[in-house]
Amino acid sequence: MEWMIDTADLTKIKELIEYYPICGVTSNPSIVKKAAPQDFFAHMREIRKCIGKERSLHIQVTARTAEDMLAEARLIHEKVDDAVYIKIPVTKEGLKAIKLLKEAGFRVTATAIYTEMQAYLAMCAGADYLALYINRIANLDHDPMIVVEHVAAAIHAHQADCQILGASYKNLRQVQETLVHGAAAVTVPADILPLTFANPSIEQAVEGFERDWFSLYGEGNDLLKMGKEQ
Repeated sequence: MEWMIDTADLTKIKELIEYYPICGVTSNPSIVKKAAPQDFFAHMREIRKCIGKERSLHIQVTARTAEDMLAEARLIHEKVDDAVYIKIPVTKEGLKAIKLLKEAGFRVTATAIYTEMQAYLAMCAGADYLALYINRIANLDHDPMIVVEHVAAAIHAHQADCQILGASYKNLRQVQETLVHGAAAVTVPADILPLTFANPSIEQAVEGFERDWFSLYGEGNDLLKMGKEQ
């Protein structure tokens, strides 16, 4: 199971990787717009510096033709580093670009996937990750979890060397269900992960433990203090 964060906000990235088991950062032009960096490539290098080489970095192209997508991918590797996963929307031109990029040795994340057919074609073209747009699929009045299940089954049946990357989320339930239905990875907006702990029962439980402990050993006598006194 892989947890990624879908943001280009460096402050949020630094905070989230400190607390959560984050293994990657994803972005796209809309996400970059929210962060509004003056120098795009310098900003992406700062993100890489922040997350290290042990975590994956996914950067999306802006071109519309396969040849230009390949050229942009080469530029991203030149200006950031050659470990970046290149995000390619699964269009007709995008599918061609995925094939070209894999032949050239690039790591590829196929994105903007709304249908099973897009996913199957990107899988066969060699994409490493298949970014399924969960909330957007739901907004089209389709069940995204059926799509996740079917694509996961196809990956398993054909022993394909790729993974489902759930994306486009509006709430934690969507994230949880994506993982339950067979996704190997999810990329989550920075403001959704902290909602995991927005449950008063958690704090009540912790306060109860603390209250019971101090009622037994005296206020302020936590394990650290008791250990120093012995």
